Amino acid sequence: MAQDFHHNFDRVEDYLHHRSPYLLVDRVVAVESKQIETEKVITGEEFFLPGHFPGVSIFPGAMMQEMTTQSAGILIAARYNPMKEYNTHDPKFNPFALGVLVRVTRAKFQGFARPGDVLRATVVLNDRFDTIFDFSATLRVGDRVIMKNQFRLANIPTEALYGDDA
Repeated sequence: MAQDFHHNFDRVEDYLHHRSPYLLVDRVVAVESKQIETEKVITGEEFFLPGHFPGVSIFPGAMMQEMTTQSAGILIAARYNPMKEYNTHDPKFNPFALGVLVRVTRAKFQGFARPGDVLRATVVLNDRFDTIFDFSATLRVGDRVIMKNQFRLANIPTEALYGDDA
C-alpha cells in the first residue's frame, strides 16, 4: 500500500532527489490525489540560460519537460510512495527510485518563457499501471499556455540507477 504523505510542501527537496542547480520546481501550489500544480520563477541566473540563446535568454523546452516531470515526481512521492521510509538525501537508502522518466508520448511547445516569468505547471495523473504512471501536463506563463505534453514515469529498483561499480 502506498504511503500518503500529507506535508505542507514547504520543502520541495523532501519529495525529490533533485537539487540546485537542476531542481526546477520552486513551490508546490496545490496537490490532490491525481493532480499537482507547481511554480518556478525564472530568475535569469539558471546555469543553462546564457547559452540558450546568447543575448536572448529563453527557457529551454527540455527544461520545461523536466519541470513537468519533477512535478509529477512530487505527486508520486506524496501520494503513491510504496516505501514506509523515504530518504531524498541518500537515494541508495530507498529500494525504489520514484518517478523515472520512461517515455514522452507527445510534447507541443506553443510559446516562450524568459527571465522574470513565473512558470506554472498543472500535471494530471491520467492512469496508473502498477509501477508506471501516465501523465499529461500544461505549462503556463500567466494565462498563456506555452507547452502541453504527455509522458510516463516509472518506479524502478534503485540499483538500476547505479553502474556495476557502485
